[in-house]
Amino acid sequence: MKRCKKLISLVLVLCMLTALAAPALAVDAGEERVVLGADLTSDQILTVYEQFGLLRGSVTELTVTNTEERTYLEGIVSESVIGTRSISCVYIKILEEDAGLTVTTNNISWCTEDMYRSAMTTAGIYDAEVKVGAPYSVSGTAALTGIYKAYEDITGEELEEEAKSAAADELVVTAELADELENEDDAVAIVNDVKMIVDETGDMTDEEIQEEIETIADDYGYTLDQDLIDKIIELVRSLEQLDVSQLQEKVQALQETLATAEEYAQEALTFGQKIVQFFQKIIDAFLSIFGGGDDEDEPEPTEAVTDTETGAETEAEAEDTTEEEAEAQENITDEETTVEAEAETEADTTEADAVDIS
Repeated sequence: MKRCKKLISLVLVLCMLTALAAPALAVDAGEERVVLGADLTSDQILTVYEQFGLLRGSVTELTVTNTEERTYLEGIVSESVIGTRSISCVYIKILEEDAGLTVTTNNISWCTEDMYRSAMTTAGIYDAEVKVGAPYSVSGTAALTGIYKAYEDITGEELEEEAKSAAADELVVTAELADELENEDDAVAIVNDVKMIVDETGDMTDEEIQEEIETIADDYGYTLDQDLIDKIIELVRSLEQLDVSQLQEKVQALQETLATAEEYAQEALTFGQKIVQFFQKIIDAFLSIFGGGDDEDEPEPTEAVTDTETGAETEAEAEDTTEEEAEAQENITDEETTVEAEAETEADTTEADAVDIS
């Protein structure tokens, strides 16, 4: 019995030690953070909090510097884009498992919501509500580093460096692709399609990967320049270092979410058109009862048969018009002599005036 008790005690101690040694992976839904660009003024900070719909002090606040931003972006994005100050800010809230990612932006000019969402998936960030904002229009590159910092602070665990670097690389490549295509949605879609073949690219040469990229781009109706293709190949090689199966699972879920969102947007547009048509019918009905303003007496367009029914009247009017034109022609002939005389007089006067001006 004593031996049994000792064994039970030993098991309990081992369980406790295991629990203490285990990383804190569980993240409670509802956890929030705000990450501010380190170079904001006090007034600009308040502006950003207003955008986020928060009062300063209600959420744990962190900052991100331009130096931290450069950790992931220096060398892969131009200096004009990365800048020398950290301005863009982030609000993040953890959602329930499988809730997905929602992203909204304000005053972000270079990175779109879908670009952030796709890059976050690559970095290993799922099930979160994210708001990215700035007091004025900026590129938004600092925000991705801010998202990393907020998520790591909430979870107590650092994201994989390879994943963070690959996600930053993806954000830049997708933004540059969007600039070339002049279509942000297609740029995101092409990059996500490329990510879906990463499980095969490990055994491919760069030339074979290029062929795959060109095929994907061609499916969307684009031909990419070599410099951009080379950057996508570099991105593919970075993605190969990650958990590819998990990455593709999340990318697939993201693509389905984007497709559903687009479907809802189209349905909303159609519904809006129906509402407009409904109210237009009501307006037309009121106008028909109470009068239609300036266009009240304007006749409605009629079918061709109406022209046939009024053909006789038109002929009579044409004869009257011919007689009136004849009389008018006689009057014109009588007036021509007077007009010519006046023209000669004006010509003489003009010549005299011209001499004075010179």
